[in-house]
Amino acid sequence: MSPREQSAMLLRKAAADEALVDKVLEDPVIPDELVGYHSQQAVEKLLKARLVELGVNYPKTHNLQTLIELLEDRGKSLPPELSDLDLLTPYATIYRYEDPSSAVNFDRKAAREFIRRLRHWVEAELKQS
Repeated sequence: MSPREQSAMLLRKAAADEALVDKVLEDPVIPDELVGYHSQQAVEKLLKARLVELGVNYPKTHNLQTLIELLEDRGKSLPPELSDLDLLTPYATIYRYEDPSSAVNFDRKAAREFIRRLRHWVEAELKQS
């Protein structure tokens, strides 16, 4: 699979996670950790789509900070409004198997906005490559 094809596949898979988030965003029956998980997954796939286009062989990781640092190593810094993306990492790691503490305040709409803004940035970057 070419880098362009792999990147397109990751963008499609991220869109599937986005669609799920959109369906359950306002549903109080769906726990925050599930919305957080699929939000994190969408972000992870979007970051990996950009890394593929840059020729980076990324590790198998759910750690968003690791992926962000790989982008930065290639001179691709995220816009400031995306500086807190790593807050989603625990939803793909810790909170998949443990309950979030009562101190965790998950903002579903903010997570959805992270995805929207990251997709916009990634797609703009890909058009320039």
